[in-house]
Parts: sequence; structure tokens; C-alpha cells
Amino acid sequence: MANPTVLTEQIPPVARGAGSDYSRLSRRISEAGLMERCPLYYTLRFGAVVLALAACCTAFAVLGDSWLQLIVAAGLAAVFGQLGLAAHDLAHKQVFSRRRPTEIGGLIAANALLGMSYGWWMNKHTRHHANPNHEEKDPDVAPNLIVWSRRQASVARGLPAFIGRHQALLFYPMLTLEGFNLSVGSFRALFTPSMKRPFLEGGLLVAHFAVYFGAVFTVLSPGKAVAFVAVHMGLFGLYLGSVFAPNHKGMQMVTDGQELDFLRRQVLTSRNVRGGAVIDALMGGLNYQIEHHLFPSMPTPALRKAQRITEQYCAELGIPYHQTGLIASHREALRHLHSAGEPLRAERR
Repeated sequence: MANPTVLTEQIPPVARGAGSDYSRLSRRISEAGLMERCPLYYTLRFGAVVLALAACCTAFAVLGDSWLQLIVAAGLAAVFGQLGLAAHDLAHKQVFSRRRPTEIGGLIAANALLGMSYGWWMNKHTRHHANPNHEEKDPDVAPNLIVWSRRQASVARGLPAFIGRHQALLFYPMLTLEGFNLSVGSFRALFTPSMKRPFLEGGLLVAHFAVYFGAVFTVLSPGKAVAFVAVHMGLFGLYLGSVFAPNHKGMQMVTDGQELDFLRRQVLTSRNVRGGAVIDALMGGLNYQIEHHLFPSMPTPALRKAQRITEQYCAELGIPYHQTGLIASHREALRHLHSAGEPLRAERR
């Protein structure tokens, strides 16, 4: 599959028709002016992330070879999570309408600062947006170490089968490895045909890790350096995974043969997380997952208003619209993971 230059709306022709349910909602959103760019918001938000990154680097240099660096590692994990969310918004063209600044910003945020391949992640995320929670087409629910449905569990063997039996308990510990997984996946992707600019992306990745590990192992003793990396990457993976997990896990799964139009495919497979400004900031607006999936290029500040319009519209059509609190969303995701692993536990009885 060719690597897309930018994430697109992923709206099929039938959804764009003048009389479709989605097109009527889209008109309401457009008439409310919610698709307009918000340059001031992104300038302030990205500026704050850059300042936070600079503060972490300064604190790292000042503290030197000290166990207090683990506090810096925790702060850097939060900054890396925000960099991931920034790369996400750039990829969706929420920040810039033009292709070139979008790509440059994405490569800087993802490859140079985060150590993750922008092109690889975009390829994967584009397929997710096209078919969320689709067992055959969504890479985010492809069976790997975790099984996402009882059907996947019924054919799991070896390590995935063992993990699948206990995956609700193991889920958060496994998230601590997600940061490392993103880095490994990025380097693997450099050697695949879908990678559009392997030398550029690879060079930026190598530069990132050369600076990162060079600084950590130069300033810190070996034991402190290993502890710093473990805390930083572990908390980063936990943060990023906890932002994305409530969005779809535990919502309707889709298989081949199930026909859903664009509106229902996105709404029924997504979950919103209630919260105020703090939740909005921590989750980068992805707590409005339904609206984000319906309008991927909508700037983050507009999602709150779009949520009210979308929920009302779904009520008019009788489409279930699911929204819950943060803790409840994680509880629902864990309940789903436990249920999906039931066939594997039944085998051992």
C-alpha cells in the first residue's frame, strides 16, 4: 500500500452525496464555521510544548548525575505524549492546509523530536480511520499479543494465547512498552516498500536517538541512565496508550459483510470521554473521538462545539451516541478485553 502524503477525510463517495446522513451533518458543521483553521491556538499550544521540552532539557543539564533525574524523566514522558498528539494533529491537516508545511512539521515533531516515523504512523493511522474497529482492516485491532475479539481469541496460540487469558490485568503493564514498540516499528518500516522517504526519515530517527542516548549516557552513570530511559519511555507509553485506549476499545467491532454507512461506521465504533479543559489538554482533543473521526481535519478547539451538534443530530436519527467519563471509559475497555479472552480461559478449565 502506498504511503499517503497526508491523512485524508476517508469519506467514501456515498457519504458525500447530497442526500446522505453524513452530508447533512457536514453542512451543519460547515455552517457553524467549525472547519476553519485556528492558527493562534496551535501557535500557543505548540509553543507551550516546545517550552516544556526546553525546560526538561535545561533541568537535565543542571541536575547532572543525580537520581532526581527520574523526575525529569517523568516530565519528559508527558512532553513526549504531547509531541505525539501534535504530530497527530499535523498529520490530519488540522494545523496547516498546505501539504509542505504539514509534512515538515510532522517530520520535526515525530521523527526528530519523538523518535517515531511520521510516514509509518500515517500509513497505519489512515487505515484505522477508514475502518475503525474492523477486525480485518483496522491495524489497531489486528491480533498480535492482544486479542480484541473472541473470534481472534479462538485462533490464538503460544504467547498471544497466554497473554490473552490475562490481558485485562496485563494491559497497563504492557502499555509501558508502547514507547519502545513505536521506535522499533519505525525502524522496521524503513525497509518496507510503503516508506516514501526512508533515508530522510531514517536519518532523522538516527539523529534523534544519537542525541538522546548520547546525552543520557554521557551525563548519567550507567545505572541511572538505564533507570532514566526506563522511567521516561515507560511512562510515555503508558500516557500515550491511556489517551488512545478509551477511544474505541470496547465499542462495536466490525467484520467483513457488515454494511455500515460512513456516519454510523464512525459513530458506533467510537466513544467520547467527558471532561473539561484539563481532559481536553491531556487527551489533545481526542476525548471527542466521534467528532474527530467524522471530521479528521477539524481543529481541536472546534471539537467541543461539534460534539453538541453531532450528539443532537444522532439523536434525531436514532443513532446510539456513546459518551462517558474517563475512568468509566477505561473500565469499559478493560471489561471488553476480559470478555475477548474468555475462549482462551475456557480452554484451560
